Amino acid sequence: MKHKIILRMLLCAGLLFTFCGQLAAQPISLDSCFALAQKNNAEIRTSQLEVKRAQAVKRQVFTKYFPQMKLMGMGYVAAKPMISFGLEDIQSNDIRELLTAIYDIFSQETDINDHLELMKNGMSGSVVAVQPVFAGGRIVNGNKLASLGEEAAELQAEIKMRDVLENIESSYYLVVGLKEKEATMAAALTLIDSLDKVVASALANGLVTRADALQIELKRNEITSMHQKLTSGTRLARRLLCTQIGIEYTDDIEFGEENGWGESGEQIMMESRNGVQERPENRLLEINVESQKLFKKMTLGETLPQLALFGIGYYGNPVRNYATGNALAGVSLTIPLTDWWETSHKLQEHNVKIEQARLMQENYSQLMSLEEEKAYSDMMDALLLIRSDSSALDIARENYRLANLNYAAGNITLSEVLQAHTLLLQAENAVTDRRISYLVARRRLQDLTSPSSNRRSR
Repeated sequence: MKHKIILRMLLCAGLLFTFCGQLAAQPISLDSCFALAQKNNAEIRTSQLEVKRAQAVKRQVFTKYFPQMKLMGMGYVAAKPMISFGLEDIQSNDIRELLTAIYDIFSQETDINDHLELMKNGMSGSVVAVQPVFAGGRIVNGNKLASLGEEAAELQAEIKMRDVLENIESSYYLVVGLKEKEATMAAALTLIDSLDKVVASALANGLVTRADALQIELKRNEITSMHQKLTSGTRLARRLLCTQIGIEYTDDIEFGEENGWGESGEQIMMESRNGVQERPENRLLEINVESQKLFKKMTLGETLPQLALFGIGYYGNPVRNYATGNALAGVSLTIPLTDWWETSHKLQEHNVKIEQARLMQENYSQLMSLEEEKAYSDMMDALLLIRSDSSALDIARENYRLANLNYAAGNITLSEVLQAHTLLLQAENAVTDRRISYLVARRRLQDLTSPSSNRRSR
């Protein structure tokens, strides 16, 4: 019975190991790369922390609307009283004699001393509360600036997310393209092996020379070398992609959809061209202009009257030997009188900064419009090149097929067959490169022209 239980446990462990091995070998799709990057990528996480920092600044500035309260305490001990005064210290003889006489009369009935000592030791505590009523608009404008800062951080995080995922998609298709080229080279080696058998048979029958066999060997070495370079390049590209999505690289990791490329190479037109106005970069430029205007208002607020309510509560014995307390409330009004001269020049500086921000917005708006046009042209050019190179690939395949037939019939030399094979390899790799260029260009266009809510989920 015990042996059967152990056998079942070993069987289950074997099945679990097999399942885990299959799961580990499952290729990582493009959507999975996006999901991992959103969770692990250092640049994305840093931009998200910037959003949290901006939110903390906004909450910090919001506290300026509320009263500012301070608690203060004080205690001291002096070597000798800081205030000491007796009857002998009175300069007027008449007053001194009068007070001395009064003291002599009442000193027997009271514990009054003829010498007064104050501030030898003491302690006190107080609370101060200040409620700003009007600070020249600086509190209101400061909160507006903090809100703009939070929005700017969110937009920058969105741009960083877009750019990082765009780079990841480029790296992903680079890996897929290199894998496809590796497969092309493996197929090329198979063709060379088939051709080698034909040449070996012809050499045995004396139909070709030894030089033909050497040409086959040289071609095999050339393709093997290219295959090795592609393998090394694929490994580096996979390591880069692992770094971008924040996972540890192992030789077992594979990338690619079931059909290699995921989506087909057909043209995907953008749903709507929203123009520059929908770009987060454009909103950042608008925020820059708005911020400069608020900075100007903040500077102007420094020269406006400042009104505040305050209250002070006190309790202690810093002077007398017994504790006492008091409280007061008041209004504080501050009117700057001599700051206008300097502030007028500051306002001129802010006017220049506002104009610079507006010019920057106009300039970058035009550049972004050109960027969209270029992205569209790049996508269309890549699509046309795919069709052109696909036609060239069909011709290269037919040319290679005819070359084999003509070589078998003795109409052409082996060099011409190998040349046709080289052209076939070049055509196949060209189609792979064009597909990568098209997919990357299409993604770039979608990122630049689609609103955030309609962009592809990553």
